[in-house]
Amino acid sequence: MLDFIAFTLLDVLDILLVATLLYYTYKLLKGTVAINIVIGIGLIFFIWKITQALKMEMLSSILGYLLSGGVIALIIVFQQEIRKFLLMIGTTNFTNNRAFFKQLKFLQTEINSEIETEVLIQACKSLSKTKTGVLMVIERTNTLDFLINTGDTMNAAVNEAILESIFYKNSPLHDGAIIIRDNFIVATRVVLPISDSTNIPSRFGLRHRAAIGVSEKTDAVCLLVSEETGEISYIKEGGFELYSNYAELNEKLKKDLM
Repeated sequence: MLDFIAFTLLDVLDILLVATLLYYTYKLLKGTVAINIVIGIGLIFFIWKITQALKMEMLSSILGYLLSGGVIALIIVFQQEIRKFLLMIGTTNFTNNRAFFKQLKFLQTEINSEIETEVLIQACKSLSKTKTGVLMVIERTNTLDFLINTGDTMNAAVNEAILESIFYKNSPLHDGAIIIRDNFIVATRVVLPISDSTNIPSRFGLRHRAAIGVSEKTDAVCLLVSEETGEISYIKEGGFELYSNYAELNEKLKKDLM
């Protein structure tokens, strides 16, 4: 009875690609107001298909015109998400040999230096005791050159002493964020994009919003120390990563930077 269904390898590939596209779309929009808009569009599309099946010509036509003519409106509504997607495409691994070899672990060369996560966490621990504000952005596969240009370039190997001196309150370099690439501090006083997410609790200030903003637009991860409480936060993919102790934080950071 089901002989009329032609299910081939191409159909399996088609399903997998659509599932992958939906998954990354969800990751792109997770934690933003845009996810609610996508759900609304999905509901309208579902209702449109039902009206077509029931031959409700007038309502079906209205919904069809609404969906087909809303492309420009969607571009306006999703301009931040589209920008992020294009940024991800533009900084894909194939345009960056360093990041490309980082992804192909079996082809790793001496191009990359493993980031000393213990040093980063120890510096945060020391600075948290004095409630010194800290914001470290650690580059992964998406290049952060467009952010580096907003600050002062540097080429210093990561160590606890230099991190503490950069974020020392009287240091001329302590404002803004630092960017770390391959265990080197490549920029200081970097200006980061501020997240406009409505899910961030009001007790968090601009430092947290900046960390969330850059992790929303790229795949970078952030370590920060609150100037008000001295609390150390780890931020990835636009959200807070919870941890119970510093050993667990170190494991999370190492795993994400592999």
